[in-house]
Amino acid sequence: MNTDKPNHLIDEKSPYLLQHVYNPVEWYPWGEDAFEKARRENKPILVSIGYSTCHWCHVMEKESFSDPAIAAVMNENLVAIKVDREERPDVDKIYMTAVQVMTGQGGWPLNVFLTPELKPFYGGTYFPPETRWGRMGWPELVRQVGRSWSDPAEREKIRASAENLTANVGGYFAGRAEEGELNVSVLKKGIKTFEQDYDPVLGGFGGAPKFPMPVNHVFLLSCRTPETLAMAVDTLKAMARGGIYDQLGGGFSRYSTDEKWHVPHFEKMLYDNAQLAKVYLDAYALSGDGFLADIARETLDYVLRDMTHPRGGFYSAEDADSLPPELAGKVEDRGHEHRTEGAFYIWKKNEILKILGNEDGGIFSFIYGAREHGNAESDPQGEFSDRNILYLAHSIGQAAAEFKTSDEKVLAAIENGKRKLFQARALRPRPQRDEKILSAWNGLMISAFARGWQVLGEPRYLEAARKAGRFIRSELYDESTGRLYRRWMEGDKKVAGMSDDYVFFARACLDLYESDFDIEWYRLSERLMGEVRDRFYDPARPGLFMAEKSSGNDLILRARDDADNVEPSAASVAVENALKLSRFTGREEWRRWAEGILRASVKSMQQNPRAHPRMLAALSAWLSKPVEILLAGKTSGPELDRFLRSAYLSNLPGQVLIVIQDRWRAPKEFPWAYEMVKAQAKELGPVTAYVCLDYACRLPTADPEEFRRLIAPPPVDFCRRK
Repeated sequence: MNTDKPNHLIDEKSPYLLQHVYNPVEWYPWGEDAFEKARRENKPILVSIGYSTCHWCHVMEKESFSDPAIAAVMNENLVAIKVDREERPDVDKIYMTAVQVMTGQGGWPLNVFLTPELKPFYGGTYFPPETRWGRMGWPELVRQVGRSWSDPAEREKIRASAENLTANVGGYFAGRAEEGELNVSVLKKGIKTFEQDYDPVLGGFGGAPKFPMPVNHVFLLSCRTPETLAMAVDTLKAMARGGIYDQLGGGFSRYSTDEKWHVPHFEKMLYDNAQLAKVYLDAYALSGDGFLADIARETLDYVLRDMTHPRGGFYSAEDADSLPPELAGKVEDRGHEHRTEGAFYIWKKNEILKILGNEDGGIFSFIYGAREHGNAESDPQGEFSDRNILYLAHSIGQAAAEFKTSDEKVLAAIENGKRKLFQARALRPRPQRDEKILSAWNGLMISAFARGWQVLGEPRYLEAARKAGRFIRSELYDESTGRLYRRWMEGDKKVAGMSDDYVFFARACLDLYESDFDIEWYRLSERLMGEVRDRFYDPARPGLFMAEKSSGNDLILRARDDADNVEPSAASVAVENALKLSRFTGREEWRRWAEGILRASVKSMQQNPRAHPRMLAALSAWLSKPVEILLAGKTSGPELDRFLRSAYLSNLPGQVLIVIQDRWRAPKEFPWAYEMVKAQAKELGPVTAYVCLDYACRLPTADPEEFRRLIAPPPVDFCRRK
């Protein structure tokens, strides 16, 4: 049980830390107060890292951290620190790497034991309250650590082990990368690896669990061959038909526990939905498949409806767990004692029939795979018994044949069913929402909304992108110093921005500029990227540290994360940003900077392409012919829209787009734009298009069809395997 007395987390804003504020454990936030206590009392430190929507974090909190007897053991033997990994990914990366070195695996909750000097000597992930499943019980482990530390001889062995482990982890972060040549063979190796791992029946790569991994699709779509496009599109459609996608409300869950995309881990993360919305839009632009556009629109609408602060920033996540509807009003919903995974989303078949009636309910159940005794083929925690996870089990034509009715009748049943079930679901207890606003994740989401405007032409998406951009600039950016902060919550900004905060928001500003052509977005992006070079760049091993040079006083090491995982690495997106800056400005130093990071990444891309798909996409952009487009004349209206739609749908890897009203007053940031048009005596029409492809400029045109032909070259043929 929790207590009524708060611990040292009481003044924190992180929803994850506040979940533990009434634990009987004497938790401290990461900081000098805890470090000093450990030194003064000569105790080892426990750093326990997780995030607010982490299911197994909730389990361990309920089983161990809320138990007074177990808490007493912890308080006696340790100084206990709680860390929100989303606020401090640099802390998480250091100690996650240490645990992976020790055990070969990692995950959350991450529980690591440190010396008072913050050097790790033992750790793991989830531990049960008593020994079971081959895992040592948590209180037994804590007592063992305490006994060993209290023995002087054992304590010296622990310190020596911690020194050795810290040196190994430091070597991992500091090792100099072997540079390589930038050529098409790297891309071809990447394509071959993805083809070998591809699941041609169910989509995706590898077996269960299956993660959406938007970075994979960014690379596949960047190649623009029929083979890579098919892998991306078929996987995206399979995911959207599955239970991993919220068939009623839009948006994607964290991952699928099975290979069919059917049974999800139900937490919804902003970074997943931001990247996926953009990938679906890009796939639609290349394929013309309207189903992909529908999924993108529903995902963006989900974020607008459920994940947007009134002032425009975007919240971080929604929990997997919630109070089952049948317990609403019957139990106190405090902590996670009564919450179960997916309770908000799953249905008994008789509920569906009761709400929709037997006729529409029968059709709806057939379409979405609802069965009398439930449809979850895997249910390790016994939380889906007799309940259904909605997924597209049958087509409209199959349902029409099954019920001997028309396609129109089936469509009406689907639309009616989705509307009524969504309304009924809204009355259920909702999952907890993590309302902290992170610069990096907001950058990803702003880019998605900007792309939503570009591809779908819906002004509300552009307005959402602008509003969020203005929010981050006003609340998390210091104009006087150029510093970006990482987290905002209830008026409080905290934590110096990480490299991904700067890089992802810089990309968002570039995407905003290419959407509304306000030069201030471009200027902010260029300044942010200048800060990236000053604060995070490592010329000894071209790449980016996570934390800035001056913020390492509470870190034993400066961590770096060069892999593209559920989020792209900061280095990958930094390369893309630098290439765009070079093409906007004509400044070669941005291209050389990007080239240095790429060359330092080549060997890793060749050895393990699956770990670097976004960097492979950046290499594709580097190898692509640069395409500079200037539209001069009217800056709004149908004449401009015809040109913009062609440019947005083309979206070539090396493309940049500028719009100016007065061709004689191109922004000083883009000197080539003035040079391009100064030889023309007059404009050719309401909008005149100037296109340069591979450093050669075409004749200007006022014909939208001619413009479309100019920017629609063949696919990127260097990605094809010979």
